[in-house]
Amino acid sequence: MRCVVQRVTSSSVTVDGVVSGQIDAGLMVLIGVSVDDTEADLKYMAEKVPNLRIFDDENGVMNRSVLDVGGSILAVSQFTLYGDARGGRRPSYIRAAKPDKADELYEKLIARWREKGIHVETGVFRTEMKVSLINDGPVTILLDSEKTF
Repeated sequence: MRCVVQRVTSSSVTVDGVVSGQIDAGLMVLIGVSVDDTEADLKYMAEKVPNLRIFDDENGVMNRSVLDVGGSILAVSQFTLYGDARGGRRPSYIRAAKPDKADELYEKLIARWREKGIHVETGVFRTEMKVSLINDGPVTILLDSEKTF
């Protein structure tokens, strides 16, 4: 499982001109699910993302998590995180999970974050979405449950 985590002052996702999710300060998280992902990958991201210490403390040091600051998460499924463009000009998505599996793990991940008391807004799975955000910092973190980066 891969996540692109961005610290934001605000973010929103729109489908067919209608806002489906919108947050103020918090995290904008793009989520990619691979064909090989299991419960272990889900558990890793369910813990890693909300506990990332990427928000400033009183000394201006990134020492607080989204849980610590009471921020929200805007979660957007994005299979293209598993695009492999090493071999040519058109990425291969063979490592991306099929929609049924991807949606199941995506929804479980969101549920786990909500169980932690985090307000989570979402995009709409398998739709063409327009994502807007103001990246705060900018701070962008790449996570991979296989720890390839």
